[in-house]
Amino acid sequence: MSEQILVLNQAVGELSGSAATSSQMISLIQENAQQELREYQKQQSSLQELLESSHEQSLASNEILDYLLANMLGDPIGQSFGEKATIKVYSLTETGYRGYMAKVRLHSIDALEMVLAGNKGETTREAAKRTNAVLAINAGGFFSHEGNMIPIGITVINGEVVTFYGSGTDEVFSFVGFNDEGQLVGGHIESPEELAEKKIIHGASFLPTLLKDGEKQPIPSKWANAKQPRTLIGHFKNNDLLFIVIDGRNTGWSEGVTLEEVQRKLLELNVRDAYNLDGGGSSTFYYQGEVLNRLVGGERRVKTNIIIKE
Repeated sequence: MSEQILVLNQAVGELSGSAATSSQMISLIQENAQQELREYQKQQSSLQELLESSHEQSLASNEILDYLLANMLGDPIGQSFGEKATIKVYSLTETGYRGYMAKVRLHSIDALEMVLAGNKGETTREAAKRTNAVLAINAGGFFSHEGNMIPIGITVINGEVVTFYGSGTDEVFSFVGFNDEGQLVGGHIESPEELAEKKIIHGASFLPTLLKDGEKQPIPSKWANAKQPRTLIGHFKNNDLLFIVIDGRNTGWSEGVTLEEVQRKLLELNVRDAYNLDGGGSSTFYYQGEVLNRLVGGERRVKTNIIIKE
């Protein structure tokens, strides 16, 4: 019996030691959990501060850009504050040119479309009215074949690659498109697969690329130092889009502008990337139901237009 009591006492002692060890382990686990929670809360606090700081910097950047544009161009001649986009339209008279510029801040990708016309084309006004757009400019180049308009280069409409042609010359077309977040994507595209990789949903082609990452790009020799009506597209350093149309071929009003002059002016406006779209008689700036610029030979039918909805 005494041996059984001794064994029992030993067992109780072992259990007591085990319970103490278990209690210590539980305390250690709880302590580690609390430490992890404190670290997590600290990380979340730092992340929130970073996000708030980034948001404040973004707001400050937007305000600075608006201030700079107002100093260079004067107050907007028109403004639209929609759920999908905010649009500010400026006259370019203060810069010495006859034309208009729109600064567009997208709130939704649904605000922006590349509009493809039928075989006979359509005017920019017709495209805007057909789609209930508040702003529109002409887009890519085209050629005529058996009475039908064919877009040059690459054309993408609502994610579908409509055309993918080489230039057929020594010149390389610049693709001008938008991805699924509404960001401007441009330059030389090698394959349809590259369009898919970049998640392009809208786009057209012309030439040349004017600015890339704030640097001037070479102007092809046959395009150098020639004054023409121009249609231009780009984005500022804060990713707001800009659409520009400059009049030309109009004696006493405006002879047009060279691409070299355009490059210098765009850099003054803090533009990061910019591309030349179809100009000449195609150059059209439509806003709130009216064509604002002076056209060459009346409203011209084109194959593609870029439109913005509110």
